[in-house]
Amino acid sequence: MDAKTSMFPSAYDLQAPKGAEGWQDMYPYYTRFNPARREEEDGKFWFCNSQHWPTPFKPFDTIMLDFAIKCLGQYNTRHLLIPPANGIDYRIHNGYVYFSPVGVAPEDIEARVPIFMERAGHYFMNWDQLLADWKVKVKDAIDGLNEINFSALPEKEELEVVTGGVGLDSTNHLFEGYEKAIELCYKIWQYHFEFLNLGYAAYLDFFGFVKEQFPSIPDQAIAKMVQGVDSELFRPDDELKKLAKLAVELGLEDAVNTGDVDAALAAIGAASGGDKWIAQWEAAKDPWFNFTSGNGFYSTDKYWIDHLDIPMGYIRDYIERLKDGDDIMRPTAALLKERDRITAEYRDMMDAEAQEAFDGKLGLARTVFPYVEDHNFYIEHWALGTFWRKMRQLSELLSDQGFWPETDGMFYLNRTEVRDVIWDYSQAWAIGTEIHGGGIWPAEIERRAGILKALQSEPPIPALNNPPEVITEPFTIMLWGITSEAVESWVAADDAGDGLRGMAGSPGVAEGIARVLRSPDELSQLQKGEILVTPVTAPSWAPVFGKISAAVTDIGGMMSHAAIVCREYGLPAVTGTGKASAKIKTGMKIRVDGNNGTVEILD
Repeated sequence: MDAKTSMFPSAYDLQAPKGAEGWQDMYPYYTRFNPARREEEDGKFWFCNSQHWPTPFKPFDTIMLDFAIKCLGQYNTRHLLIPPANGIDYRIHNGYVYFSPVGVAPEDIEARVPIFMERAGHYFMNWDQLLADWKVKVKDAIDGLNEINFSALPEKEELEVVTGGVGLDSTNHLFEGYEKAIELCYKIWQYHFEFLNLGYAAYLDFFGFVKEQFPSIPDQAIAKMVQGVDSELFRPDDELKKLAKLAVELGLEDAVNTGDVDAALAAIGAASGGDKWIAQWEAAKDPWFNFTSGNGFYSTDKYWIDHLDIPMGYIRDYIERLKDGDDIMRPTAALLKERDRITAEYRDMMDAEAQEAFDGKLGLARTVFPYVEDHNFYIEHWALGTFWRKMRQLSELLSDQGFWPETDGMFYLNRTEVRDVIWDYSQAWAIGTEIHGGGIWPAEIERRAGILKALQSEPPIPALNNPPEVITEPFTIMLWGITSEAVESWVAADDAGDGLRGMAGSPGVAEGIARVLRSPDELSQLQKGEILVTPVTAPSWAPVFGKISAAVTDIGGMMSHAAIVCREYGLPAVTGTGKASAKIKTGMKIRVDGNNGTVEILD
């Protein structure tokens, strides 16, 4: 490659797909590449974060991107002063999200170390109490969202409003409800990152120490030392397994498999012992069915509690596997045995002083690491699911008032436009005239829906511009698997013959038939023993991990969800391959080597 030629194209040289012209107007100005800053932006390396935003999203959904990245930045840069890392710059291009981590100047890192140690140390020393307080704060925010109710403005105000001298009308409740929902969503995202980067930092500190002691130790060996976590993120799946086992124990298999969810519940309720099963089903729903088939970042994500056919389908599948004699539980005992074995093996090779440091760092990593997965249930699933439910209620209300024909039309507007619509509704109600938006928004939503469909028709470019000579930013490597070697493999992927290289996410080797999935709606297509190939996995895909023989993803590092869950299920995984889901086709026979991070197409 010519030294003057960028490894990846510039955003300014990439055209929008046909039919997506004007897509820029759907997203805020600060999320777009700015021609006035082209020299600066072309000088940065940007990678596509398809791990969290795998598809183009509706304008309103930008709220999740804005809040997530701002709140991540505040803890790195202003709260904790993570020594090597500030926030992450972000852009939207052709509907996809691109990240460029903002490092700390080398000469400034040392001065940040004592500040970070003092602040992080306070959390580490008081972890259990602060985490208990955190759960209370998150639950209060969820309760606050649940208290919000959007209802149509009345034909006339109640007499008591007049005689009581209230001096206000029902539009205040409408505006306050919307603003409160946005505010609580913002707070929830700040809570999200309060502990998260500390969990990563503790692991990175332990990781770095072990690497210093044993430079040639595989990354996976270090990851094994913290495996076997008892994470609440596994609890929804565990509840389904308990329900499947109970159905078999009570002889309710046929009743569970009766028709749709309502028919099945009726059949179970009428059967002997069915009341016991129904009681356990109801107990599991709150809160464990507040679980999304996506990742919580999209208004289109489906939540189990709103779509009971999803958990019922997983229960039916578990029952079939139980009848086949499968062990559907995670191999936790074996994982802990392997964890203890490999920990003792390396610890015994250290001197007494190193062992003392090792014990302290490992103990801290094991204490705080479960939060890396636990927070996901409380925030992305439970809290954000509640937020989306309230926003759908508002969208349906505004649809009923004639602003758009489809109940989800609001999500094609950005959050500022929604406030304008609420004003339009309020002023028309107060004056006694017709709304203006009914003649504007239906056509505009149709236009934006067409643009979004066009954007979704083409996969994203994995990166933009030239990467640094060596990628060293630890979070980028650990979370997304963006290493110098990975970036080079993306460029060479088209010429790599029958092989792909990525991150060795979880150890083991498996050969099998590939099943390429791009949506949680396709999970039912997975057959027992197949190898899952996908751009990215989501936590709620856990019920299928006991069914597959290995997993391959386009993006993700050692601490990505796919890597963590595969280790917890004892499955080989290769993450961060860049283009596996495009290069591999369903039905191909492939070989996944999770020890070395390679994927080979055999047939």
